[in-house]
Amino acid sequence: MIVLDKENFESEVLQTEGLVLVDYWNEGCEPCKALLPLVEALESEYSTVKFCKLNTSQARRVAISQRVMGLPNISLYKDGKKIDEVTKETASKENVEAMIQKHL
Repeated sequence: MIVLDKENFESEVLQTEGLVLVDYWNEGCEPCKALLPLVEALESEYSTVKFCKLNTSQARRVAISQRVMGLPNISLYKDGKKIDEVTKETASKENVEAMIQKHL
């Protein structure tokens, strides 16, 4: 999983062709920490999707620019545009996988 920050977000997500999944999380979010290994496990199943994670406490402005208003948030981008997301109560491995499959 690629670790994103304010320096590489644009090049790794917004300037990438194809599908990019971004797991927005931070240390204080227990549901985020529980979900992260489940999302990381999906990476091996979907080789056509670039998997990334962004710690929002270290890149708050990036998260705000992407309209991430709550955590957990797993967003899917295609050709640099956000096309779907799984948030808060619906954030589960099953729902993340369903979102990926919907856009493959």
